[in-house]
Amino acid sequence: MKWHDVRTQYANRWVLVEALKANSIDNKRVIQDMAVISNHTDSTDAWKEYKSLHLSDPSRELYIFHTSNEEIEVIEQRFMGVRRRSM
Repeated sequence: MKWHDVRTQYANRWVLVEALKANSIDNKRVIQDMAVISNHTDSTDAWKEYKSLHLSDPSRELYIFHTSNEEIEVIEQRFMGVRRRSM
């Protein structure tokens, strides 16, 4: 699904999406195809679901956007923190 289609179908909502096809250009993530996992009126609910899904499978490329944005922009940043080892 393209962003334009997401905006049309879920107008004025927070959407939790999974990038199905994406690439990186100049430190920006360009999402070419996405699937809407859920939509919310409140961003807090979207974040709760994001955290739950990310905890169960961190390899999924998940994002939260508001459909009032005409364009989406994802800026890539290097992780500078410390990760805990799983035991």
